[in-house]
Amino acid sequence: MKLPMRSMLMLFCLVMCAVNPASGEEGKPGKLVLGLDECIRRALTAAPELGEARADIELAEAKLEEAKAHRFPQIEILGLFGPVSQAEGNQVYSEDRIDHLHGLTVFTRGDATLVQPIYTFGKISERMKAATHGIAVDKAKKQQQENEIALKVKEYYYGLLLAREMKELVTEVGETLDKAREKARTLLDKGSPNVEALDIYKLDAFSGDVRKYTEQARKGESLALAALRVKTGLPSDAPLDIASDRLTPDGAGADGELSAYLDAAMFKRPEYKQLREGLQARSALVKAVKADYYPDIFLGGYLSGAYAPKRDKVTNPWVPDQFNHTWGGIALGLKWKIDFGITSAKVTQEQAQYKRLISTNEYAMANIPLQIRKSYLELQESEKSIAATRDAYTNAKKWAVAAMANFDMGIGPAKEIFDALQNYARMRADYFQSIYNYNMSRANLAYAVGEAPLTK
Repeated sequence: MKLPMRSMLMLFCLVMCAVNPASGEEGKPGKLVLGLDECIRRALTAAPELGEARADIELAEAKLEEAKAHRFPQIEILGLFGPVSQAEGNQVYSEDRIDHLHGLTVFTRGDATLVQPIYTFGKISERMKAATHGIAVDKAKKQQQENEIALKVKEYYYGLLLAREMKELVTEVGETLDKAREKARTLLDKGSPNVEALDIYKLDAFSGDVRKYTEQARKGESLALAALRVKTGLPSDAPLDIASDRLTPDGAGADGELSAYLDAAMFKRPEYKQLREGLQARSALVKAVKADYYPDIFLGGYLSGAYAPKRDKVTNPWVPDQFNHTWGGIALGLKWKIDFGITSAKVTQEQAQYKRLISTNEYAMANIPLQIRKSYLELQESEKSIAATRDAYTNAKKWAVAAMANFDMGIGPAKEIFDALQNYARMRADYFQSIYNYNMSRANLAYAVGEAPLTK
């Protein structure tokens, strides 16, 4: 029996879905596995402080639109509707009097004024400049917050790897200690001259230290995972893991000379941009406030109309009627507000803010290069430390293996195992600490220069 073509297509789709279901990290049941870049990307999406930064940018953009709007005419309209006394007659004689009520009627009136600024001596243009630079300042602040978030995520990510390496190390040392203790007890029971009861006590004491460090490593792992959940916007009980299995050096050391990093920071570091844009914004605000010393020149227009039934219209220009008329006009105007000390005080305030920002700029110019230099030197130090501690723990491992073999054969003292394992654990821990320091030095250097958290 042949199936219709449509039925065959539906059957094929069902089979394919059953054989090859949709895959994805979040769609799989179980743990959500994230790499470092994905952790940073999620943290940048979930960070509430970036929501505040975006709101600040929107506020700054609205201030710019407000400043721009002052270039256009402003129209004010007033409408009235109410009772008024009747009036009959003309501009020469009327039996009605203005101070007597002779019946009531209603009136409607509308007045419209238009003011188009022509020249304001910088009141508008300088505030537009200040608002434009203010937007750049807020965008740079947002970039700075993104860099800080990325740095914190790297600290948690590498910290988690370090805790796991330490946990694996103490587990390895603990297993070796257990074997040594069992062998020591066996040799002690056989009356071997190479083993004393004191050696058993030393190995037991060392095992207690191992258990203590095991719990510390577990605590560090748990805290780092919890911190990553918070930063990435996941619930506290979300099953999360990271994609990296081992703590390895991230990258190949410094990519250039120190001077290259210092030069790059001048263009990339958000704080530098904040200060540059902020100084220009403050300078524009000082000029805008100084412009208040001068008048505003504008073009003004006025239109008024009113109507009241049962009131005769008066056409004498010397006798205006507020309730029954139509008039208007246009004129070139000058508005000058003169005060005694208010504008001067405002100028002084803005100049003080400008000087304060200059001091902040001088502080940044002195300390940001110092921060870059510190991170650069720490990166070089940790890179050399990795090589040194790798050789040290490798030799300590050989020492521990030889000591254990000699002890197994009954020709080596238990103290040699204790010393070898202690030095191996210390050197191996220093090795992983050096890798962590190296990765964080690279992260701190990228932050100090102002590198973007992610390559978009």
